[in-house]
Amino acid sequence: QVQVMESGGGLVQAGGSLRLSCAASGSIFNINVMGWYRQAPGKQRELVARIRSDGSTNYQDSVKGRFTISRDNGKNTVSLQMNSLKPEDTAVYYCNAVGTTWVRSFDSWGQGTQVVVSS
Repeated sequence: QVQVMESGGGLVQAGGSLRLSCAASGSIFNINVMGWYRQAPGKQRELVARIRSDGSTNYQDSVKGRFTISRDNGKNTVSLQMNSLKPEDTAVYYCNAVGTTWVRSFDSWGQGTQVVVSS
């Protein structure tokens, strides 16, 4: 079983910055993709950014140029640096890891961390 845990959420004023961190642990053989998703009240969960094991990335259009995703393959961690935050970035942010253990594939989610951006 693979566990995913996020940290780093909080309250920040518009224009400020936050850094989210996530660590995956367990019987991991390989993590293909690690990503950050978010869900605002009354809305569906949406992709924010993801990064593959080769370092290639995808970003939601609304965060391009403001957010940066990075990962440490050796430590099974991923971070999301969020700059120039806007009130519309307020949401619960979830970390996701997709990969394989020694016996099966996994698609694991963290419990989420709250980000609140005040205007």
